[in-house]
Amino acid sequence: MFKPGHLHRTNPLDMPHLPNFDIDVFYEVRRDPVEGMLMHFKVVGTIEGRAFSEEFDLHRDTAFNFASPISKAVAKHGLSFNGGPIAPEHAEYDAMFEDIREQLGVHPGEPVDFDHLDKDGL
Repeated sequence: MFKPGHLHRTNPLDMPHLPNFDIDVFYEVRRDPVEGMLMHFKVVGTIEGRAFSEEFDLHRDTAFNFASPISKAVAKHGLSFNGGPIAPEHAEYDAMFEDIREQLGVHPGEPVDFDHLDKDGL
């Protein structure tokens, strides 16, 4: 389920081979005096009954790579990249992408600062 600023995912019924999971991804714009506009992500939930919480920031120009650090965060806690909370529902991914773009005021064709890719671990 997607709504602006929040994605909630649980096991898809058609993927019973995955571990049981219930994951929420929350995101919001933050402003840092040094780094400028950032998108802050908080990924919380349970995987096979074990609770976890991960938080990270992505720069304005790299925030659209959110699926990779979200997948890495849940993989650390036992959910494979292929079963991550983003991949199975492309429509929700597209809606989240558009919401992030709108919140950050980013337009297609804007340049990416390659130093931000390193800082954001992408």
